[in-house]
Amino acid sequence: MREKLVLIGNGMAGIRTIEEVLKKDPNRFDITVFGEEPHPNYNRIMLSSVLQGDANVDDIVLNSYEWYAENRITLHTGDAVKKVDTKKQVVYSEKGMVQSYDKLIMATGSNAFMLPLPGADKEGVIAFRNIKDCETMIETSKNYKRAVVIGGGLLGLEAARGLLNLNMEVDVIHIGDFLMERQLDEPAGRMLKEELEAQGMRFHLKKNTEQILGRDRVEEVRFTDGSSLKTDLVVMAVGIKPNIELGKKSGLKVERAILVNDYMQTSAENVYAVGECAEHRGIAYGLVAPLYEQGKVLAAHLCSTDAASEPGYKGSIVYTQLKVSGVDVFSAGVFQDNEKTKAIRVHDEFEGIYKKVVVQDNKVVGAVLFGDTGDSPRLLNMMRSGEDISQMSKVAILPSESSSDSKVSPVVAMADGETICGCNGVSKGDICTAITDLGLQSLEQVKQCTNAGRSCGGCKPLVADLLELTTGEEVGSVKEPMCGCTEYTHEEVVSEIRELGLSHPREVMNVLGWESDEGCSKCRPAINYYLQMVDPIKNADDPSSRFVNERVHANINHNGTFTVVPRMYGGVTNADQLRKIADVADKYSVPLLKVTGGQRIDLFGVEKEDLPKVWSDLGMRSGSAYAKALRTVKTCVGEQFCRFGTQDSIGLGIELEKKFEYINTPHKVKMAVSACPRNCAESGIKDFGVVGVEGAWELYVGGNGGVDLRGGDLFCKVKTKEEIIDTISAFLQYYREHARYLERTSHFVERVGLDHMKQVVLEDSEGRKALIERLEIALSTGKDPWKEIVENEEKQKEYQKTHVTMS
Repeated sequence: MREKLVLIGNGMAGIRTIEEVLKKDPNRFDITVFGEEPHPNYNRIMLSSVLQGDANVDDIVLNSYEWYAENRITLHTGDAVKKVDTKKQVVYSEKGMVQSYDKLIMATGSNAFMLPLPGADKEGVIAFRNIKDCETMIETSKNYKRAVVIGGGLLGLEAARGLLNLNMEVDVIHIGDFLMERQLDEPAGRMLKEELEAQGMRFHLKKNTEQILGRDRVEEVRFTDGSSLKTDLVVMAVGIKPNIELGKKSGLKVERAILVNDYMQTSAENVYAVGECAEHRGIAYGLVAPLYEQGKVLAAHLCSTDAASEPGYKGSIVYTQLKVSGVDVFSAGVFQDNEKTKAIRVHDEFEGIYKKVVVQDNKVVGAVLFGDTGDSPRLLNMMRSGEDISQMSKVAILPSESSSDSKVSPVVAMADGETICGCNGVSKGDICTAITDLGLQSLEQVKQCTNAGRSCGGCKPLVADLLELTTGEEVGSVKEPMCGCTEYTHEEVVSEIRELGLSHPREVMNVLGWESDEGCSKCRPAINYYLQMVDPIKNADDPSSRFVNERVHANINHNGTFTVVPRMYGGVTNADQLRKIADVADKYSVPLLKVTGGQRIDLFGVEKEDLPKVWSDLGMRSGSAYAKALRTVKTCVGEQFCRFGTQDSIGLGIELEKKFEYINTPHKVKMAVSACPRNCAESGIKDFGVVGVEGAWELYVGGNGGVDLRGGDLFCKVKTKEEIIDTISAFLQYYREHARYLERTSHFVERVGLDHMKQVVLEDSEGRKALIERLEIALSTGKDPWKEIVENEEKQKEYQKTHVTMS
């Protein structure tokens, strides 16, 4: 009979241990997992991407529910273990589950440390530790504008960047002299501060928070020096503490965390601990690489027939490689100077690059890299091996400083045993062997087969370089499957739809041999989009293949209510529309009306069954705030009223919005029109931005105001509105036809190249004409979905069903 293995904690360390167990002996254990959060195993490192709008929860899931089922793992989500009887070897959950075990792994992780300040229990004071915290910040940003982040470490800065993306004003409070003092030295910390200030963050260093003020909700933060800041949200990001309460109650030996030996054994027989809740030789690690190393050792011990012969865990070199708000940072080992160390320093203020390699007894013992982290794998391997550098030059230690070809990737000089992915312990040789033996051709395939790049993602550029060197093909040119359901790429799916005349998502999946009959959340919406793009007249929309917001034509909120966003062309409204909005808000008790950055009025908190009636009473068109389509066209006042205006920005903005509304696109599209170079409508960071200059218009393309902040590229300069509309039409249609689903214009322009876009849109007159004609056909099918539902009683009945799940 199989042994019973129970894992308490569904996080990254615990599940990685289970993955290693399955690799070594997939039939040895019946495995049961208890997780406190209502989610499968997800990548906590990527929470900042969810907060910053670059990913959703599904994107950061590491192991789907299907993975648990395929590996015959019993998973209990949203059910924490409340008691462990280590004598009877039984665990008891909060929901009443009773589970016996032969081996038990505690991987309870850590909790966010909340400063015990007066007022810390007020509404609007939160941590940044899990998906729920992300959702709270996103919802708060819809109603409030000011945020204070306490903590200038990595987590605090990630939270601050996300809140900036949510259009909040952000002040960061830090007790230290410089930022991220645990990962950076003072010069690097000050360089980071300058970079983040340029992005809009405000910093208050050497500040000690004394009290949080407010009636029920936080309104103000007061400091020990007597100063204060008004705020609507406080995010505490001051550190973590091991979650050891269950270990204590279970009678395990505990100091700072649960004490373990070199095989991750606790003081109780058959009970192990791994991850942030474990303390090994006086150290409780908080970074993913050491936790994965612990998991590998524990799995080997659990699966071994001679456990005593297995090499134990000896500790880890602590290092960090990350991207802080677009800035590459690496630090490792002992990087602060002392009387026994010397350092090699490179500081280029013009390029924003700082490098420091700390040497002791002719060995590299630590490093800090800021702005250029290409040397990090080599430095880390030198630290691990204890290599003698007494005969080495500076260029040998920092190869990127060589005056020769700076474009040569550092992976070229790396030995096979050197580590590429530190988080998962994957070497250059591991990756090269997998690529060669398994015929891997994409980053996704390398990740799935080797785990390289699966955690923080900081090694992906090196993996891409290695993939190119090994296969002889550029990564962008090799096959990248649409998803795990198929080997077909996005481009191949589009080609097959065209050639075979396919007309429905299920038909596509059936004909092309999808591994899953139902597809997944990645491929079904993409296929549905491609079908309509290829033949907008013949191929009908399949609502079941859309995301929930697009199915219901409103944005779902965390409490199951919806946000209604009526269209206001160019941000212009009138008294009649305002009266209608006010009357609807009163009639349906709408909790919140908010003027948005897109120059519209959102109605928050509408019940699902009220949506058709709200739309009917408003008598306004849908603002497509939920759609992969044109969202808004933001405008400034323009020449009609502004002293500086040179053009009719409002008129052009309204014309553009009416022209392109309801056109399906690979991702959301935003436009803006500014009447002069002062650019009040933020045209420089939109997908399509138009700026009026004296006697002409400038068109900018590929801008993005998100965390991947990208200024739009100047595409052309024209004299008439008609030229602007034609140019946008041709560009938009080429983007529709050649971009991958969920690829923003900013990424598309970078991928295909601005010069290429100029060639097909501006220089090829016949091609331009054909693009415009195809777009006109697609535009002819556009309909206001609200009106369709208001006029169709059968469709209205769908809104009376049970509430929609947030998938």
